[in-house]
Amino acid sequence: MAPRTLTGYGPTVSPVRRCSRTACSQPAVFTLTYVYADSTAVLGPLATYAEPHCYDLCAEHAERLTAPRGWEVVRLPSEGAPPSTDDLEALANAVREAARPAPGGGTEPVGQGVEVGRRGHLRVLRSAQPQRDR
Repeated sequence: MAPRTLTGYGPTVSPVRRCSRTACSQPAVFTLTYVYADSTAVLGPLATYAEPHCYDLCAEHAERLTAPRGWEVVRLPSEGAPPSTDDLEALANAVREAARPAPGGGTEPVGQGVEVGRRGHLRVLRSAQPQRDR
């Protein structure tokens, strides 16, 4: 058993969240949430904060998780998982599309704004009032 460090308020509390399963002292790496309306158990990456109706699970208990009969288990990808080839291909296609020039030349209006302020390298522009014939 590890020695306990005492403070003025009692023993110190470990900042590591532990698995919610009884008698398990492993660190939690997943969060389990039940969506009762959809009969679904959602297992995802460890939540930022411990929520009252969620369960933190270690890797072993998350792997062995089963849901009640008639329920579906949805396993969200963990943060440490490498992106799939589909994700990488979609990202590359989005970058190519963004770099492609707009059809029909630049449709962006140029020189039609009036500078009304400046802060460092940023400028505040207001649309120029259209010229009226007199």
